[in-house]
Amino acid sequence: MLPKLDIPTFEVSLISTGQTIRYRPFLVKEQKLFLMASESEDPKETINVIKQVLRNCIIDDIDVDSLPTFDLEWLFIQLRARSVEEVVHLNYKCNNNVKDEEGKDAKCNGVVEIDVNLLEIQPSKDPNHTNKIQLSDKLGLVLKYPTFEMVEKFESAEGEDVITNVLVDCIDYIYDNEQMYYAKDTTKEELTDFVDNLQQKDLEKIKVFFDTVPKIKKDVTFECPRCKYKEDIAIQGIQNFFV
Repeated sequence: MLPKLDIPTFEVSLISTGQTIRYRPFLVKEQKLFLMASESEDPKETINVIKQVLRNCIIDDIDVDSLPTFDLEWLFIQLRARSVEEVVHLNYKCNNNVKDEEGKDAKCNGVVEIDVNLLEIQPSKDPNHTNKIQLSDKLGLVLKYPTFEMVEKFESAEGEDVITNVLVDCIDYIYDNEQMYYAKDTTKEELTDFVDNLQQKDLEKIKVFFDTVPKIKKDVTFECPRCKYKEDIAIQGIQNFFV
């Protein structure tokens, strides 16, 4: 029997709960999954591969599908850094407006390589962020963070019911002075009726929750070597760090 290499393990804390998760780097068998996914331009396929690799590499018992989008991004970035290399090399095309040789307006199209150290990325957290929304002295609700599956469903939805459906899916439980009413024990019709009867000021409070959810991003300075244009940009989105 051939000897096996010792595989190191690492730890990372989830942003949403602070729970410590143990994981191993991905191996050649997981790298093959990434290579197949890279041949597809379907973002859904990319997310599915990332989820599968996380399932393979996470040692502790955790439901990857239920992770908030930012937790899944955070775990993947840490896994990517430990499995391949800490620095990713990203190419960005300059869209600054310039004059071409004929004096006409044109895009610069200069290519800039930006090196990002993944282990230097820290999640942005708004100190005022909370998933507990107090609607009145007697009534409030606690929201769940959207998962990639939920976001995908929201993006493909149309019509006036989109906001209602988003809120219905994100409600964890509603509470008053007497008890808590969990969404899993409540019908969709009842939850929809509850959301439809919210006031505009209630929606504004809920909007703050979505506006301030933790984000995984890296602020860098973009400087084009061709036209010397400078701009501060935020690199974010799991596609930027996909192998």
